[in-house]
Formats: sequence, structure tokens, C-alpha cells
Amino acid sequence: MEIKSIILAAGQGTRMKSEKPKVLHKIAGIPLVEHVIRLSSAIGKQKPVVVIGHQSIVVESELSHLDVDYAVQNEQLGTGHAVKISMDQIQENQTVLILYGDTPLIKNETIESFIEFYNESDLDLSVMTMEVPNPKGYGRIIRENDKFTKIVEEKDANDSERKLNEVNSGIYLINSSLLIKHIDDINNDNKQNEFYLTDLVEIFNQEGYNVDAYCIEDYTELLGINNRVQLAQAEKILRHRINEKLMIEGVTIIDPDNTYVESDVIIGSDTIIYPGTILKGKTVVGNKCEIGPRTMIENSIIEQGAVIKESQVMDSKVGQSTKVGPYAYIRPGSNIGNEVKIGDFVEVKNSNIGDNTKISHLTYVGDGDVGKNVNLGCGVVFVNYDGVNKNRTTIHDNSFIGCNVNLIAPVSVKANAYVAAGTTVTKEVPAESLAIGREKQRNIEGWVTRKRKK
Repeated sequence: MEIKSIILAAGQGTRMKSEKPKVLHKIAGIPLVEHVIRLSSAIGKQKPVVVIGHQSIVVESELSHLDVDYAVQNEQLGTGHAVKISMDQIQENQTVLILYGDTPLIKNETIESFIEFYNESDLDLSVMTMEVPNPKGYGRIIRENDKFTKIVEEKDANDSERKLNEVNSGIYLINSSLLIKHIDDINNDNKQNEFYLTDLVEIFNQEGYNVDAYCIEDYTELLGINNRVQLAQAEKILRHRINEKLMIEGVTIIDPDNTYVESDVIIGSDTIIYPGTILKGKTVVGNKCEIGPRTMIENSIIEQGAVIKESQVMDSKVGQSTKVGPYAYIRPGSNIGNEVKIGDFVEVKNSNIGDNTKISHLTYVGDGDVGKNVNLGCGVVFVNYDGVNKNRTTIHDNSFIGCNVNLIAPVSVKANAYVAAGTTVTKEVPAESLAIGREKQRNIEGWVTRKRKK
């Protein structure tokens, strides 16, 4: 049978103490529920159904880039009720996989093993379970004569049942035809007056269907996230997994505990990541790069052999064998060529920098197009803003811009031109020319002595 996933994500998550819906809080750069959606999409060909409720419009907007269907649970009346409202999107002769939007740590291979267990045992219903050191808050798994008979929620459990440490994860595989038939048999006769999906275990057993529980080894995969402490714990677990996978694939991470790589980041082999590095979003780092220490790169492409030290790169591209930093800031929209040097305290914004150009220190390049083999001296400023509009500056190939030069945009310096130190450039500099725009020095003898007498 084909797999059809239902992801329960309607709760408010009051313990997060946040205006944001719980399932939209992120770990490794991705909302909690998106981790689960990606998992379900990898497992089955059918679009998952996401059950939303609290701030449903916000959740749907945040997930608009994903191919999912929705069911809206306006009143949160329990897990059984959440599944019931999604029944019109479930067909006969499917296997329904029920997941939760706040359990993002479960691995694909664990779900695949669960499905294999379900199929090989010819089951009608199976629950994924785990043994935890502290079962407080979880529904307990009840077995009688080694047969899985029911799940008892903690608030409804007696003292002996509360001592059990095999607990319900909330993840189910269920025969869709039987689920459709018996979903209305769930009632809310319990202390919470909610419709518990867990009641299906007892119902299926009473009907003589084949029911069993699948206990996994690593309970941390099934940890739910209800508050900021658990959010940080999940982040740490996922970060460890990401870094471990990268190291196995040939990336050197000097200090994995102090390196933060988000889920969608790609890093090539023989790259070295130094401590304090943060790689975010859709960042792609090529082979044989050196990144860090204390560097943040977001949604950027870093090509082979580049070195980025103690700097930030945002929404930009850095070419092969280019060196950036320390203390450089590459702002969005920048395209840095090959074998370029961007030195200390250089800021580049929305600019193109040609191959073999050197911008060694203390320079601002904003809204500029800089050619190949250009040298920008210390203290050069692209004066790009006139108080109303941003204007561009163009520096053509093989030009030399001396120290403390102001380039008042829009302006162009043609190929092979020189601009003398201290010049303010307000009009085009022709090719092969030297531009000097500063007052001739004059010395006033005795000026200091006279000033002191006054």
C-alpha cells in the first residue's frame, strides 16, 4: 500500500511563550514542521496532509513553498479529532503514517524500518514507541502477556502504569480503510474530555485486528519540543548529526561543538571549518576552502580554494582562491571574482569585483563595478548615496585608486587610469590618465608659534 502522511501541527504551544506558532520555531535553520514535512515527502509519493489550527494563516504562509495539503482544526479537541478532520483527504487501501509537527529529529531510516516492520508483520495498526529514563508526560505502553493491548495517557494512568518507561511517540501506521471505519468510535470519555488517537489501539484489539508496537533504540529521535530548553536541546542534537555527516564526507571541522551548520548548507571535501563559524541558509562552500574562525556566511556561494577569515558574507558569491578578511563584510548582491583580496575592515555592498583585484583595507565599495587587476588603496570610499538615490561607480580594468580617494557616484574611471591619493573624483577619468583632485600644499611659517601666543 502507498504511504499517506498526516502531520499534526495545530497546537498553540503555550509553553514556548511566543507569539509565533510552535511548529514555526526553527532548528538548523528550518521550521520544526518543515523537517517533518521533508521526512514524509521522502518516504511517500503522496502529498502529506498538514493539520493546522493556531494561527493557521501564518503557518500556511510560512510553508507556502512546500507541496502539501491542509486540514484546519479550528478547535483543538485532541489527536483523534485532528486526524478525523483530515479523513476527507484519505483514501481506501492506503497506509496512513501519522507524524507530529514538533518532533523534527526522527530519521528517514527509522521511519523506513518502521514501515518494513509494519509490512512484514502484516499489521493493521502499529505505534512507534521508545524507552525513556523519565517517562513523565508520556502515554504508557501497556502489554499483557507480551501482547500490546493499549496506551494509557499519564493523567489517566494508575500508579503501576506510571512506573512503565516504554512510552508512546505518537507516530502511527494504520490501515486507511480501517481508520476510516473506526475513527468515529473514538470518544472523549476521559479526564481531558479530548478525543485520543491512542484509543484506536484498544478499539483495534477488540475488533481482532493485528496490532503491535515498534520500539526504537534511540529515544532522542522522538523527543518532542514544547519549550525553549527542548528547542535548544534539539538544535544541539541536529547540529551534531550535521557536523558528523560532513566530517564523514571529507570536511575537516576543528571544533564540532563550536560550529553551526544549517540543514541546507553544502560543503565540499577537504574544506576546513574553524571554530565559531556559522553557515546558514542555502550556502554552498566548494572544495579546499578555509572558513573561519568566527565567520558567518548566509545564502552565499564560496568557490573552491577560497579563504574567509573572521568575516561575514551575506547573499553573495566569492570566487575561486579569493581571500576575504579578517573583519570584512560582504553584503547582499555582491559578486567577488577569482583570486581577489578583500582585506581587513573592507565593506562591499551590491558590487561586482573582477579577478585579481586587491582591496586590502579600510575601504567601502557600495554599488560598484570594479574590473580586473584593480588596486583600491586604503580608505577609498564609493560615495554612492546622494540623499535620494543610490548611484553606481565603475572602475575599469588595470586601474589604480590611491589612498583616501572619494568616488562621487555616478562616476567612471576608465582602463589603466590612476587616481592620486586624497583625490575626490566627481567626473569621468579617461583611460591612461592620472586624476588629481586636491589643493596644492602650502606651508605657513610660524603659524603654531603665533597661535600659542594668543
